[in-house]
Amino acid sequence: MKVYIETYGCQMNVGDSEVVLAILRQVGYSRCEEISRADLILVNTCSIRENAEQRVFGRLDVFRQEKLRRKGVIVGVLGCMAERLKEKLLENKAVDLVAGPDSYRQLPKLIAAVRLEGKQIDTLLSHEETYADISPVRMDAEGVTAFISIMRGCNNVCSYCIVPYVRGAERSRDPQSILREARELIAAGYREITLLGQNVDSYCWKGTDGTQAPLSFAALLEQVALLDTSVRIRFATSHPKDMKDDVLYTMARHANICKHIHLPVQSGSDAQLLLMNRKYTRETYLERIAKIREILPGCAITTDIIVGFCEESEEDYEKTLSLVEEVGFDGAFMFQYSERPGTKASRTMPDNIAPEVKTARLNRLIELQNHNALQSNQACVGQTFEVLIEGTSKRSEAQLFGRTGTNKTCVFPAEGHHPGETVTVRVLSCTSATLISEIVK
Repeated sequence: MKVYIETYGCQMNVGDSEVVLAILRQVGYSRCEEISRADLILVNTCSIRENAEQRVFGRLDVFRQEKLRRKGVIVGVLGCMAERLKEKLLENKAVDLVAGPDSYRQLPKLIAAVRLEGKQIDTLLSHEETYADISPVRMDAEGVTAFISIMRGCNNVCSYCIVPYVRGAERSRDPQSILREARELIAAGYREITLLGQNVDSYCWKGTDGTQAPLSFAALLEQVALLDTSVRIRFATSHPKDMKDDVLYTMARHANICKHIHLPVQSGSDAQLLLMNRKYTRETYLERIAKIREILPGCAITTDIIVGFCEESEEDYEKTLSLVEEVGFDGAFMFQYSERPGTKASRTMPDNIAPEVKTARLNRLIELQNHNALQSNQACVGQTFEVLIEGTSKRSEAQLFGRTGTNKTCVFPAEGHHPGETVTVRVLSCTSATLISEIVK
């Protein structure tokens, strides 16, 4: 039996898809990359913005055509969208099963029940499920980089965010299972491991009986880094209210922990941050930035920003622009606010910024950030960097690409090198997104 799976959204969803493949492999499924060969078609979904969901509905139309062509094909919707919409998804003629993020162990039973009884659903959220005992089936074709989920769920309940409602409460994973998975990846030849969580800085393992001294994220990060000092370690995502100095000092002590921190700010306005329920201020965020640069000189900092959130005034927006200028982020994911049904904002706050205003504000922000990113990259021209080769460039098979420790993408001639190798490159020129480089002999 063959399973085809598409994944949308964040790195956590990629990790979840790998868990799903491992569960299905235990009952005889193998992964295929062509819909036309699949007995089972799965789409792992994202609900963070409306357009993410619309993309999935478009794909369901395609999957339905495949069902019409070949009898017996089963289509399933997994993940955040499954958890949010639940039974409503079963009204779609393409959909046979719906499974939320904590229901993946039930997939073999759900699939068998579909064949016997018709449409099935399981969207029960768990306070304990971490899939800690499952060794994921990796989807990185090159076998170079891999993700390890160290926790699930979120307790922050930012007013705009659907994640706590579709992924449940925060729970940390047994560190021994994390270290076991990391050892498996190292033994398999992976050269970079990224530790994942909605908020990695709040990772805290207290043992099954609660009698052990709590293990912090900084301590876990160090343990993973020490497994093999030739393997790069990254992590995402951090929260400004929870990132402590011990994480920064751990990064400074270990050369194989990449010097890049993704620290979402969302807004530069205290009024907006309060409405968003972010639990920090502009001042405390900038203090975190200053501490990062004090302890980790040269560390790259990237962020997330939302414009057009409820009640955002022109003054609020200008404060966001001024913060972006002050910090000089190396990169940013920038979005206009998209109201998600069920969130606190959707229940209690008006989505009262006109669409055309949101778009104009986003475009101006993107222009500013692209300028900052270009300046950051221009400062790299003429410098040399150690780069882990991750794959072949999409534009040319004669070119390879990889990332520096600060997460900057380099493209360079292959010259006989292959993914998984570490090379030294010299930066010749750049765009706002890419360092055009050559390998230093």
